[in-house]
Amino acid sequence: EVQLVESGGGLVQAGGSLRLSCAASGFAFDDYAIGWFRQAPGKEREAVSCISSSDGITYYADSVKGRFTISSDNAKNMVYLQMNSLKPEDTAVYYCAAGTRVVVITMPSLPSAYDYWGQGTQVTVSS
Repeated sequence: EVQLVESGGGLVQAGGSLRLSCAASGFAFDDYAIGWFRQAPGKEREAVSCISSSDGITYYADSVKGRFTISSDNAKNMVYLQMNSLKPEDTAVYYCAAGTRVVVITMPSLPSAYDYWGQGTQVTVSS
């Protein structure tokens, strides 16, 4: 059974940091890319970042470049999203998702490129 479980969300003041974790199981981790998306109330789900753990290729949305860092621990089938200099506009439910590497690396920002999704973790940034 494929599972993606996010953790690490919470409430933080603007300028603070959080680290999200995504625990993956039930599929060949090295053959997949893992992405982070977020969805704020009333808005569409948007891509934040993704990583192809087998070769280290990463993608970042312009809105988070220089502030967020994605990484993976292949031995543990874990992906992390370190979020620094958080802003109120980063407030959203954050989801991790997995898609086959060869598909995701060509269109990392499209939700349709991903096959599996976690349940999400809430991130709230207060001003």
